[in-house]
Amino acid sequence: MADPSSYRPKPGQIPDSPGVYKFRDEHRRVIYVGKAKSLRQRLANYFQPITSLHPRTATMVTTAASVEWTVVSTEVEALQLEYSWIKEYDPRFNVKYRDDKSYPYLAVTMNEEYPRVQVLRGHKKKGVRYFGPYAHAWAIRETVDLMLRVFPVRTCSAGVFRNAASAGRPCLLGYIGKCSAPCVGRVTPEEHRELAEEFSDFMAGRTGTYIRRLEKQMMLAAEDMEYEKAARLRDDIEALRRAMEKSAVVLADATDADLIALAEDELEAAVQIFHVRGGRVRGQRGWVTDKVEAVDTAGLVEHALQQLYGEETGDTVPKEVLVPALPEDAEAVTAWLSGRRGSNVSLRIPQRGDKKDLMETVARNAQQSLVLHKTKRASDLTTRSRALEEIAEALDLDSAPLRIECFDISHLQGEDVVASMVVFEDGLPRKSEYRRFQIKSFEGQDDVRSMHEVIGRRFKRYLAEKEKTGEWDPDGVVEDPDEAGRPKRFAYPPQLVVVDGGQPQVAAARRALDELGIDDIAVCGLAKRLEEVWLPGDDDPVVLPRSSEGLYLLQRVRDTAHDFAIRYQRSKRAKRIRTSPLDAVPGLGDTRKQALIKHFGSVKRLRQATIEQICEVPGMGRKTAEAVVVALAQAAPAAPAVNTATGEIMEDDGGGTA
Repeated sequence: MADPSSYRPKPGQIPDSPGVYKFRDEHRRVIYVGKAKSLRQRLANYFQPITSLHPRTATMVTTAASVEWTVVSTEVEALQLEYSWIKEYDPRFNVKYRDDKSYPYLAVTMNEEYPRVQVLRGHKKKGVRYFGPYAHAWAIRETVDLMLRVFPVRTCSAGVFRNAASAGRPCLLGYIGKCSAPCVGRVTPEEHRELAEEFSDFMAGRTGTYIRRLEKQMMLAAEDMEYEKAARLRDDIEALRRAMEKSAVVLADATDADLIALAEDELEAAVQIFHVRGGRVRGQRGWVTDKVEAVDTAGLVEHALQQLYGEETGDTVPKEVLVPALPEDAEAVTAWLSGRRGSNVSLRIPQRGDKKDLMETVARNAQQSLVLHKTKRASDLTTRSRALEEIAEALDLDSAPLRIECFDISHLQGEDVVASMVVFEDGLPRKSEYRRFQIKSFEGQDDVRSMHEVIGRRFKRYLAEKEKTGEWDPDGVVEDPDEAGRPKRFAYPPQLVVVDGGQPQVAAARRALDELGIDDIAVCGLAKRLEEVWLPGDDDPVVLPRSSEGLYLLQRVRDTAHDFAIRYQRSKRAKRIRTSPLDAVPGLGDTRKQALIKHFGSVKRLRQATIEQICEVPGMGRKTAEAVVVALAQAAPAAPAVNTATGEIMEDDGGGTA
């Protein structure tokens, strides 16, 4: 591990100008590439004390053995050079977006004498018009099959074309009318190119004009009693409409835009892109990437733009790119995109209307993609086994934790404080065992005290159930023989308790177990900020590798507990808001109720207010204020539906589930 001070440039050696820098390791391999408006200011950030750096940045600078830079004239040049170097060196500490497959495009080879329609993957070729990408090649072929009825463009390979030309006979598509058969001279090269141009225009979104023209021709043919021609045109129109239905209409007719959305956690980010051309979603793509460098949403967007358009030119770069966050240097990125397209490109965040609505759809797709990615990892038996083994090894457990329970506290500014308990067995959620608690021993915000209370209550119930079933009875006598061997709701002990939090929460959980004399259950905490695993009594966290399956499982357990707690807290708060003691005040309408709550912040604070303070609210007279005070004094706080011995929510017999 290198000391960054050993290769830190001397003061004044780094220029204060735009440029691109490279960190190299001891073997001279490039491990990180970055760009900066000011190389001096940016590189100075890497040579701060190690303790003040992000963990991933600290790992990078201690892996590196040297740094070098290249000065450029503008920020756009820096962006271009950064992309070129990332492609060339493939540095290990840069975020790299990789498609899970090569997406197919519908291509029209306008660079040939007789343009051909075909499915293409990989690098773009000059002179070829591309539409897509599509999720599946068969989707392209279905669309093309419908379109060839109206635009009979050549689809055959060069070999088939030459054979047909030499034999003087077209292929089957030429006989059934789905190819204009330029191979045998049925149309001239100019006429065939015109068909290819019309095909391309239709695919580019200019559909309305062409369909209206066909409809007009159909009506004229019918008026002239050319019914066969009219029927053929009718079928052509229907074929085009079916082809159009394969792409949803979402925006105005002339809109050409790419919408990019992200879903991310501490370790990974999922990217989704919708390609809108002519107001229609023409393609969709997405991937999941590891966050191997310390990067925020804006940085991820910038990397995604480089990946998407680094090798694109012309119309393949859309007029408009919609993103969830603007890159740090949005002007330079916009200029770079405009240079790739050859005309102005708008890079912005949608604020309202159809584009904002569509962006929300793209974001939901990204979130689903990330969840699916994690679920696939969690559902694999081999992966789950490896995850449990990694957790056991990292936490120094005697065996793999086949049952894990995770606890989380949720509240809103100290009100409606609740807790959740989720259970994972063999690495999979066991929803029937999920439980919800209300914190009842005190009021206000104290996550540590809340965690101590919940852990204590849960394991008091465990000891009580254990004694009831005869598993732990000092006299060895079971009170009810029929209940023997039938554990109740809290009777199963976990091998590992996970709490959402760091050292304080872990210490509180361990203390609660020690007070009950339970010493055979391991405890750890997972802190959100850096995904560190904390153990009781340790001053330093356990840092699992970023790609560790054990860390993925702990993350999923923690996030599930967090979501379960938030859902309960929100439902509890909504229920409290719906049933207000102010409802009992005669003559107090919704407007003045809202004014009271807005003025005091909550019913709790309103209850503590005097008549004079209530009269200060606009629209409140003394008589009404007195009625409010009386109603609040008479209305006791709503009693929660809980077991008074354990605090467990008793809404139904099976406990809360998610």
